[in-house]
Amino acid sequence: MKRFFPKACCAAALLALSGCSGWQSALDPKGPAAGELAWLIWFFTALCAAVWMLVMVVLAATLFQRVRTGKDPLVLDLASEHRKRRVVLTAVGVTAAILIGLTLLSFFANRTLAGIGSDEALTVRVTGHQWWWEVRYENAQPSRILTTANEIHIPAGEPVRLLLTSTDVIHSFWVPSLAGKLDLIPGHMNVLDIRADKPGVYRGQCAEFCGAQHANMGTFIIAEPRPQFDAWLDDQLRPAAAPTNAEAKAGADLFLQRPCVMCHRIGGTPAGGTVAPDLTHIASRQTLAAGTLTMSRGNLAAWITDPQGIKPGSHMPVTVLNGDELNAIIAYLEGLK
Repeated sequence: MKRFFPKACCAAALLALSGCSGWQSALDPKGPAAGELAWLIWFFTALCAAVWMLVMVVLAATLFQRVRTGKDPLVLDLASEHRKRRVVLTAVGVTAAILIGLTLLSFFANRTLAGIGSDEALTVRVTGHQWWWEVRYENAQPSRILTTANEIHIPAGEPVRLLLTSTDVIHSFWVPSLAGKLDLIPGHMNVLDIRADKPGVYRGQCAEFCGAQHANMGTFIIAEPRPQFDAWLDDQLRPAAAPTNAEAKAGADLFLQRPCVMCHRIGGTPAGGTVAPDLTHIASRQTLAAGTLTMSRGNLAAWITDPQGIKPGSHMPVTVLNGDELNAIIAYLEGLK
């Protein structure tokens, strides 16, 4: 038991510290907003720990003194009462000073956060749905407006303004490595400014319980150098690639004949549904179903044949297909890069 206890403590400490880094940690900031919040978290934690330690020390000293002197608590000692009053007044003054200091820190932190997007290079509208994210890149030229889903590409090192709203229930957009969380409210537009200092992939998550598949409502912010981002945006603005072989051609025909077109849009085809993710370039994404599955041929097949088994309660219905039809549709979707 004596050998096991230190090892268990070390294991617990390592497990706790593992949450301090990674692609979804508020304690591993990758942008100015997250850095400001991480500094506040550490400062508040350290200050609260110091206050707790001080209170425990004073409490222990008081109890020890009471036991050591053995005085009758009903006997009034004026000198002691005056000393206690000074201690209480000092504690009240210190508490007030701490609260004022924390309020000022919060004020300056909010001012820093507000300044991040003052000269934003890109505006992206993010709409929450049960349980996926619609992503629309705004542009003054209608031909340059792009709609995609679940993954948000941004230029690294540049401020980006996110316009957040919802069509059904309240969601909350949170990418801990880049910024604090902010709610998406039906009929209301919230603004969140972010900036990724370095290229990378940063995972986010809906942070407001929004239904059965709340836990499977993930998102990814992919920060890239400006030239790479511009190339990605130009590619995404193009219509869907035409099928390149007979199987993919058969898959395209099947897709357009099935109810898929009622919900999904594929640019350059008659499929124009808007209630589910745009599939024009689905094969260029890293994941499926808002981060539930990684992008692969097998996972595409699994998602199409059994969406309710993978994500119960999702609005993706089961589409009855035989093996050849499923392979054909998968071949078509795999070409949509």
